[in-house]
Amino acid sequence: MISVVGLGPGDLNALTMGTVDILRRSSKIFLRTIKHPTVKFLENENIKFKTYDNVYEQAKSFDDVYDFIARDLIRVSKEVGDIVYAVPGHPLVAEKSVNILLELCEKEGIEVKILPAVSFVDAIMEVLKIDPISGVKIIDAFDIKNQIMDKRAGLIITQVYNKLIASEVKLSLLEYYKDNTRIYFVRAAGIKGLESIREIELYELDRQEDIDYLTSIYVPKNLDNTKDFNDLVHIIEILRGENGCPWDREQTHESIKRGLIEESYEVLEALDKNDDDMVVEELGDVLLQIVFHAQLGKEEGYYNINDVIKAICNKMITRHPHVFGNENVDNSTEVLDNWEKNKMKEQKLNSYTDSLKHVAKNLPALIRAEKVQKKASKIGFDFENFEDALSKVLEELDEVKSVYKGINKDKILEEVGDLAFSVVNVARYLDIDPENALNYTIDKFIRRFEFIELKAKGTNRNLEDMSLKDMDKLWNESKTI
Repeated sequence: MISVVGLGPGDLNALTMGTVDILRRSSKIFLRTIKHPTVKFLENENIKFKTYDNVYEQAKSFDDVYDFIARDLIRVSKEVGDIVYAVPGHPLVAEKSVNILLELCEKEGIEVKILPAVSFVDAIMEVLKIDPISGVKIIDAFDIKNQIMDKRAGLIITQVYNKLIASEVKLSLLEYYKDNTRIYFVRAAGIKGLESIREIELYELDRQEDIDYLTSIYVPKNLDNTKDFNDLVHIIEILRGENGCPWDREQTHESIKRGLIEESYEVLEALDKNDDDMVVEELGDVLLQIVFHAQLGKEEGYYNINDVIKAICNKMITRHPHVFGNENVDNSTEVLDNWEKNKMKEQKLNSYTDSLKHVAKNLPALIRAEKVQKKASKIGFDFENFEDALSKVLEELDEVKSVYKGINKDKILEEVGDLAFSVVNVARYLDIDPENALNYTIDKFIRRFEFIELKAKGTNRNLEDMSLKDMDKLWNESKTI
């Protein structure tokens, strides 16, 4: 049998009678580490033990340390019989070596006995007078990058061993909490003579001089600390609620659908301006549209924001089998090819024509044309070279010339459309975004037109009173600037 005991947070008064009794009676005692205040008591009691401190120096990671300890305990138990494994705090609180040991013992059929103990969490809650019923989350400093922060519950971070780890913890917390958030630095909680509890601001965390293996951090629950995704969802629920905003309550999917397009274009404008503050604001506006539609779906009983998030998560996983599965790719071209194949399977597109039809009709025409052309090109339906694509533009231009004087508006529309479609082909061959190219020309036109107007005003003339010849002269002058 392997008896696993906890040495408590460090104060002798926290040691249980059961733990003291089994330690005094056993001749085969193993400590995870000698770095614990209670070890002095064991030495004074002439209790003999071995420790695994040397493993920390040899292993590449803490996970390797804990795995080695658990497997070695199994080995020793098979060789000598009953042994005792002693760990800091409570055996089942933030003690990964015990978790691994329990799994191995179950597989090996070895009996394990866990003796209860006072944990460091108990000590922290006692000194800070925390009632866990109000919500407390406990995480390991080494796992903080994999955790989700939440201001709605208190946060205890354990194993803040040194300044380097404290710095990493601080950076992770700053991604969510304000830098002046009041937190508690807790060292040696519950250990008389060593205990140090003080309130500091988050940005000061890694500046504390007494950080060591007995250090933990407590971030109190504070609903006013920062705004997060859940706040946005709740705000929209309030606005749509009985006592909410009359305008918001009147909206439907149909009434606000154009807002999603408009806000998306404002994001593009912010990106073009390289204005970070504007990007943050406009991305927020897009997110608002998504949450609003999700709230409408929730009210109608069809879906909610969690369904939206689950759907996109599943899509990203299934569309990236080279990351989340066993598929291998050599370059980004293969990634895109596989993306299209997986997309056709998921959307049950039975033909290449179906994939062309699936390109959204609400897209701007230039973007839609380019997407359709790219899909057709993937199966080889494309011009063989740039010259052929350019010749097609000239051909379509001649066809416009042949019909523009006629009275058949449908035919004129068709030929102008063919011309625009062929111009998109040329842009695609040149790796030019046709939408960007046209917007560039529109902006250029506006700048030159502004030049004409300012020049005219400079000579006390109005544009409407000027001849086309005079305006053309100023237009050509604008090209030189």
